[in-house]
Amino acid sequence: MADALSLGEQLADFRAELQQRVQEKPTCGREHAAFVAGFTDSLVRQAFAAARATYRNPNPSSSERVSLVALGGYGRGEMAPYSDIDLMFLTPHPRAPWCEQVIEATLYALWDLQLKVGQAIRTIPELLSLSRSDLTVRTAMLESRLVDGDEALFEEARTRFRREIVAGTAAEFVTAKLAERDTRHEKFGDSRYLVEPNVKNGKGALRDLHTLMWVGRYVHGVSKPEELVGAGLLTHAELARFDRAERFFWSVRFLLHLAAGRAEERMSFTHQRELAAALDYADRPGKSSVERFMHMYFLQARSVGDLTGQFLAQLDEQLAEKGRRFTLPAFLRRPRRRLGGFMIDRGRLALPTERFLREDPRRLLSLFAIAAREKLEIHPSAMRAATRDARLVEQVRDDPEANALFLDVLTTRDHPELVLRWMNEANVFGRFVPDFRRVVAQMQFDMYHHYTVDEHTIRAVGLLAAIERGDLVEDHPLATALFRQIGSRRVLYVAVLLHDIAKGRKGDHSILGEAVARELGPRFGLEPGETDTVAWLVRQHLLLTHTAFKRDLADPKTIDDFVAVVQSPERLRLLMILTVVDIRAVGPGVWTEWKRRLIHTLYDLAEERLRLGHKQRGRAEEIALRQEQLSRALGWAAGAAKAHARRLPDSYWLAEPADWILDNARQMAATEATMGTPQPSVRVEAGSEAATRVSVYSPDRPGLFYRISAALAGAGAEIADARIHTTRDGMALDNLLVHDRQGRPYADKRRRQRLARAVAEALADGPLPAPPQDGPAPAFEIAPSVTIAEGASRRFTVVEVQAADRPGLLAALAGAILEAGLTVHSAHIATYGERAVDVFYLAGPSGRKLTVEEITRLKPALLAAASHRRTTPAAAAAA
Repeated sequence: MADALSLGEQLADFRAELQQRVQEKPTCGREHAAFVAGFTDSLVRQAFAAARATYRNPNPSSSERVSLVALGGYGRGEMAPYSDIDLMFLTPHPRAPWCEQVIEATLYALWDLQLKVGQAIRTIPELLSLSRSDLTVRTAMLESRLVDGDEALFEEARTRFRREIVAGTAAEFVTAKLAERDTRHEKFGDSRYLVEPNVKNGKGALRDLHTLMWVGRYVHGVSKPEELVGAGLLTHAELARFDRAERFFWSVRFLLHLAAGRAEERMSFTHQRELAAALDYADRPGKSSVERFMHMYFLQARSVGDLTGQFLAQLDEQLAEKGRRFTLPAFLRRPRRRLGGFMIDRGRLALPTERFLREDPRRLLSLFAIAAREKLEIHPSAMRAATRDARLVEQVRDDPEANALFLDVLTTRDHPELVLRWMNEANVFGRFVPDFRRVVAQMQFDMYHHYTVDEHTIRAVGLLAAIERGDLVEDHPLATALFRQIGSRRVLYVAVLLHDIAKGRKGDHSILGEAVARELGPRFGLEPGETDTVAWLVRQHLLLTHTAFKRDLADPKTIDDFVAVVQSPERLRLLMILTVVDIRAVGPGVWTEWKRRLIHTLYDLAEERLRLGHKQRGRAEEIALRQEQLSRALGWAAGAAKAHARRLPDSYWLAEPADWILDNARQMAATEATMGTPQPSVRVEAGSEAATRVSVYSPDRPGLFYRISAALAGAGAEIADARIHTTRDGMALDNLLVHDRQGRPYADKRRRQRLARAVAEALADGPLPAPPQDGPAPAFEIAPSVTIAEGASRRFTVVEVQAADRPGLLAALAGAILEAGLTVHSAHIATYGERAVDVFYLAGPSGRKLTVEEITRLKPALLAAASHRRTTPAAAAAA
């Protein structure tokens, strides 16, 4: 008998050996998974044997029997290092006390080893009843395997399961399993191109391969992937892809568990570095080792998606022949007929002969163009043929008809993203546009981008079509209206396709992408003027966001510089729409109300400048209009309204939204209605769905902005944007947008009150508050940088700081500016995942631009404050 200590020793020795095996053979994850399952068998059998030895029963009755059954991954004989041990104890009906004693002793022996055991005790009737109603139980039973105990009892259960549960329910099971899969995909991001994917449950990952095997077992009784070929569900080539993906995912999953020291399935950025190193990926020009590793991951995930489509469509054919067709996602069903030489087979576009595509490679593009135009699904045999013959499309890259067909797919109004994904999965897209092939499965190793470059691009095209159709009019009314005003819709579609086409290359992808656009435009059949516009849009596709998020929109020089680059209303309209779909396609939650407001403000100011042609006229009219609107809203006497308007600079009236201007006026009036010197007033408003507004009205003094930002950081708030105004009689009026550390506004009134108290306390007379201490080191190494943009403003020196984002960063930077004796006119805060970009409009003690000496002292102080270490204002200035 093996006692707990000896089992524990075996477990320790096993884990040491497993580490050694994985270190020696990191790419043999499936082999290691079998090794873990085999050792688990030994451990479980010893525990079971010890239990039976403890409760000896030389002459068991017919009810004193136990079958020890492995389920799930353990039943398949595949286990990751920290997988649960899924066991079922099968007993006769009724259950005998001896069975209970043996089961309990077995489980306690395993629990004493700190193992995670999922257990179920079932009789055969209970098992069958649950299998009818519970898909999870039915699936687990598919992979069940006898580990020890009564073999006859287990065989009876398995035989009755196949006869009473499985027989005649194939279509029902497949439909339910696909619904379960869709729910799982939705839970884990609903894209196989998420940059922090789940290697087990994510779309295109291991569980999708398991689903194919479950279906194959249920419908055809297969036990190994190789048998799927004989069942007619995969070809030999597809089986090789299945095997390659499974081996890769198992190796990744195994290394991930060991790196995390627990059952971790999500590949965080931190773990991605470790996995890339363990699998010996090296840096290459323009692409880091981790990006190369993740590129392989996404290629395999895409392969699994393609295999799943082929498998299910083939299964649909098989079940349809037997009159048991399951429910695939429905497309428009049409009667059998011909379209452009293709066949329509039960509503799907099919090939008339096996060699149809080879006879004319342009048909590779016609296949997808007709599918897009007619809203048809492509038959699995046609997709297989397209994948097989994809390389032939290279012969017609320069063919005008072929390029016209490609442009038809790209610019269709009805969900072009769906057909573009089909083209991408068949490798026709990348073969026809080699530059696009270079970004297929290309990830960007940062926390801002949610998808690979190709998936981001295809999503952006889909969003563009949705805006054109009017589907997003509530979210994007301006972009929807502008689409109806543009001169060439295909210019916009091609620009969206190419805006990130040079990502992952050495150099600025905007500049490199412009060159690609000038090469591809004529090939696609664009006119010279259209090609120029596409190239300009690709080159400048970040101009609107960079200006809106990093510059003071109330500064006339900002609008001057922006309009000088844009030059025409048509370019402005196109750039506006491209910017919207680019941001939206980055990932969920990236487009916020605050970003919308900044982008729309810049668009309105630039459009007015381009339309009126003279900046002062439009500026003065806008200021007068806002002052008049405020006067009407307040109901003040004309004299009081004019006096209030004269106190505030022109930049204030242009920078702030009308509702903020109204709230600020009431705050100022309430503060000055009290006797004596006005005291600081702090208001925290609920604000929009994206952020909470903090308004501070206080006598101006050195260090005011530092006090505010340090207080907010200390209270756990992160500043998204800050605009600082000084009245002509020496009062400061600052409006800041903040959110909590999860990126959410402060919806709770009590939390807003705590923020207000923290800021009010910091504004009281007393020593400067210390900025909050830094937390743990960030996951990404970002070298801080300080850039001086001398020409960005006529009145102020514009300083841009880039650094790893962290709580208290803005307070640390404000402290360095304070110690340098400089004044912050406005601050513009933007974050791109882990990267913070903070821009300050600064003036020296004289109220003018900084001198060379002041800049020389400021730069090292800001660099020290931006570094990841504790910083005080004095320390930053001394650095």
